[in-house]
Amino acid sequence: LFLLFFTTHEELQTLDVDDAFFSTPEDIAARALKPQGGVNFIRTFKKQVEDQAINLPPNLDKLVQNATYAQSPDHLVWQYFYNLKGSAEYPFPGGVFQWARYRINGTGLNETEKIFSESLNKHENTLTLATLRIYNNGLGQPHFHFNANEMGYVISGCGQVGVILSGVTSNFNIGIGDVIFFPVGTQHYIKSVCDEDLLLILAYSTGNQLETLRMNEYFHGTADHILAQLFFKEQAEFKKFPRAAK
Repeated sequence: LFLLFFTTHEELQTLDVDDAFFSTPEDIAARALKPQGGVNFIRTFKKQVEDQAINLPPNLDKLVQNATYAQSPDHLVWQYFYNLKGSAEYPFPGGVFQWARYRINGTGLNETEKIFSESLNKHENTLTLATLRIYNNGLGQPHFHFNANEMGYVISGCGQVGVILSGVTSNFNIGIGDVIFFPVGTQHYIKSVCDEDLLLILAYSTGNQLETLRMNEYFHGTADHILAQLFFKEQAEFKKFPRAAK
């Protein structure tokens, strides 16, 4: 089972190998591929009723005799592959992240992880991918991203989501199989409401280092005397809020 994300807001356009083959005139395909038997061999190919991109033939064991192939060297593989499940965990109060992402300085990455990180940054319109686990009754606090749209898929558990805009907050429940979407700059939060952990896979539409601002960070980044004026409370009252963890 694969979960796929595509970096486009347009209708996805796809051309499969069999579609390209059957869209090519027989004589052109014969001249390009030069098979034994020429155009007569090309004519023995018949387009299947079902799309073969998602349907395997019932007699696959008779058609394929050898499906093995040699693993490519690491410097090639890790441009396109990342062992997310085996990577470092980044805990926060209430849960934990694991990220396949680009990092500017690459600190803490091994050599193969650096290859993947640099590969993300080389290509336009790429994705940063993460798993987010929020423990029972845990909270992913309000935050927003400066440089990415965010899309997520619920793998297990259930939760509640809030999307906070100027003067309007949208709240809704999420469960297994649901997809959520937060446009760039949209403040949002997620909390777990089931006995089990809430687990999501998240995709961010950026190949750069993800830029995020959390509620505790911008609240404490505002001077106490400014907060006192905004909320009509004595300046000393804001010392009661704990400072954001580094």
